[in-house]
Amino acid sequence: MKDASVGVYVHVPFCERICPYCDFAVVAARRLPAERATRYTDALLRELERRRDAFSGRRLASLYFGGGTPSLLPPEEVARLVAAVRGAFASDAPVETTLELNPGSLERERLPGFRDAGVNRLSVGAQSFDDTALRRLGRAHRAAEVWRTLAACREAGFASVGLDLIFGAPGQTRAGLEADLARAVGFGPEHVSAYELSLEPGTPFAAAATRGRLALPDEDALVAMHARVEERLSAAGYARYEISSYARPGFEAVHNRRYWERRPVLGLGMGAVSLDPPGEGAPFGVRRPNHRQLDAYLEAVESGRPAESAEVEVLSAERARGEAFFLALRTLRGLDAAAFAAEFGASPRGFRAGAIDALLGAGLLREAPDGDLCLTARGRMLSDSVFAELV
Repeated sequence: MKDASVGVYVHVPFCERICPYCDFAVVAARRLPAERATRYTDALLRELERRRDAFSGRRLASLYFGGGTPSLLPPEEVARLVAAVRGAFASDAPVETTLELNPGSLERERLPGFRDAGVNRLSVGAQSFDDTALRRLGRAHRAAEVWRTLAACREAGFASVGLDLIFGAPGQTRAGLEADLARAVGFGPEHVSAYELSLEPGTPFAAAATRGRLALPDEDALVAMHARVEERLSAAGYARYEISSYARPGFEAVHNRRYWERRPVLGLGMGAVSLDPPGEGAPFGVRRPNHRQLDAYLEAVESGRPAESAEVEVLSAERARGEAFFLALRTLRGLDAAAFAAEFGASPRGFRAGAIDALLGAGLLREAPDGDLCLTARGRMLSDSVFAELV
């Protein structure tokens, strides 16, 4: 896919507490001393300088600080990074610059500094407005902190605030979800990400579920929760544009769309993953995952070596096709058959006709006369099963 832009993702791995459902590349850090924050920022800047040539000549489309808890970085370190990224890649328009934020007093105090640093979009990891649900999820904050942090975001002048919710949490009822949705809508964020809790291998939650010690909603309850999330948010003026993502008009996440559209992303930091643009010998791009251990990442960057692990992958046509199927189908627009054929030499049916027919018959997929594909409402609820058939 031709693209003249680049998105930059900066991973900040430090977390006050590691949640029992999390499988991200994170490091427990109850506090982040100034010297440690500076050392990590210096490493990010070194990696940027080394990797920028792979994306030379591209305009900056988005900048995203994720984690971990990027709001643990002092605003002055965020400012250094924003300035360096904007200096490395020209932009011809204002750039969406997002920072993930956990509710807490430290983060609230830093909000004006983050705005001055160039951040113009916040993603607040509320997850729930119910204290019992937050305790069961292993979150460090409570509902009162969520409200105070959301109010502080507006007071600091942020006009684009996203809110993350988790449903299907241990012990959650439909009434509990209803209350969370009402409170989220009552605040009026510009964006809502509503995720069903997933049990990732190797996490404490997955281990507890294997032992039968995690009381999760049953399948019927989850189906009803999926439907209610869409119904409630749609009624409040949020358009669903991806399986877990809802936005008011004009507030869709520019950076997140890059992943679903398979556009180049430069990933900086421990555990970050880059998708280098197509080039000679790599017509579908190259995926470069960085070291997931902090010491290994810092040692590599500070010694002038590449930050990526040994798992660098030149994407094959087969791998790229599979990703084109499931990433496009995550979006409400779905898979563009003509664009797919232009990239891979045949229509989706040319590769997966049997699977497509089976999914159509099961009511999980919808096919337009021109061959475009999208998930049905039921298909979105059972998307993992659909993707397994197509990939």
